[in-house]
Amino acid sequence: MSCEPVPGIQGPVAVLGAGTMGRGIAHVAALAGFETRLFDVAAQILDEALETVRANLDKGVELGKIEPTQRDEALDRLSSTTVLAEAVDGVDLVIEAVPERLELKQSLLRDVADIVEAGTIIASNTSSLSITALAAAVEGAERVVGLHFFNPVHIMALIEVVRGERTTERVAEQARQFAEALGKTPIVVRDSPGFASSRLGIALGLEAIRMVEESVASPEDIDQAMVLGYRHPMGPLRLTDVVGLDVRLEIAQYLYRELGSERFRPPELLERMVEEGKLGKKTGGGFYDW
Repeated sequence: MSCEPVPGIQGPVAVLGAGTMGRGIAHVAALAGFETRLFDVAAQILDEALETVRANLDKGVELGKIEPTQRDEALDRLSSTTVLAEAVDGVDLVIEAVPERLELKQSLLRDVADIVEAGTIIASNTSSLSITALAAAVEGAERVVGLHFFNPVHIMALIEVVRGERTTERVAEQARQFAEALGKTPIVVRDSPGFASSRLGIALGLEAIRMVEESVASPEDIDQAMVLGYRHPMGPLRLTDVVGLDVRLEIAQYLYRELGSERFRPPELLERMVEEGKLGKKTGGGFYDW
């Protein structure tokens, strides 16, 4: 194996999708010094995303975590566009953060690969979908890697770097270095359904839902058991509300389908709550009232 140092990503960086995760990724990339372009097909979503980034940076200044000059410089480095070609022109790294649908992500990454230069790294923020399957739609699959961020991105320290079957060592190392440049702690995992974090997190969350279903304890007491007994910052049911019950259900269905294990079979309670529109924090109610 070569001992030559692998050059890091210098930027610019394009973030595709200005939802909760995309705007969070754009925030930390711009704050870390990277010229950052945020893309979405909806101009209104982009406007809302920039307002959110500004508000979170303002909060950081208020709490003394960053200086006003750092906030201002980060905002200067952050731009937005509804034109994909503008977003990815001349970038070193593209990070897609669109909804967790395989066909949607494959279509977007295929379009990206047709535009960017051959050396551009293409990353997905997917929390569970196969990086190898995503890369199969891309010209140059060896440059596709997973960069799984956690919500809220500007607070959570972890990034999973996911190596697909064809991801090169060089690309994985550049992705790992990029995560460190953002001030995050990366772990490197092999492409497997649910990776490390989603697989473990979903298993715990589904079991907590089954306990509610079986009247073992209240959601509040189940969460307290994990917060006080295991020092989790948030209980699995409250976390399910924050992530979204619909998102948890989609991931559980995917893992059950891919792994064939009963521990990932979605509980009837979860399916029923999603059908009733009780999706957690974003709808005002799930296992808790918000």
